[in-house]
Amino acid sequence: MNKQELVDAVAGQTGTSKAEAAETIDALIAAITTAVTQGDTVQLIGFGSFSIGQRAARTGRNPATGAEIQIAAAKTVKFTAGKAFKDAVNAK
Repeated sequence: MNKQELVDAVAGQTGTSKAEAAETIDALIAAITTAVTQGDTVQLIGFGSFSIGQRAARTGRNPATGAEIQIAAAKTVKFTAGKAFKDAVNAK
């Protein structure tokens, strides 16, 4: 499902226009992005939580030449599925 299909599904379930559903989805994504970039964890009970994770610096290899390269440490976004979401996925 891509974003447009999600907008169509939300509009169909809520009875709102596709434009309103798109604005709502955009606002939700913006709010989650802002909170996580500020270091907060966003918890949606039954769905899951978004948080920041850390990836340590490491040594990698260039697959073309085999030369070692240093890969810098980075922040990542972690999503942990909630119990209800996991149960729904495993029920099918």
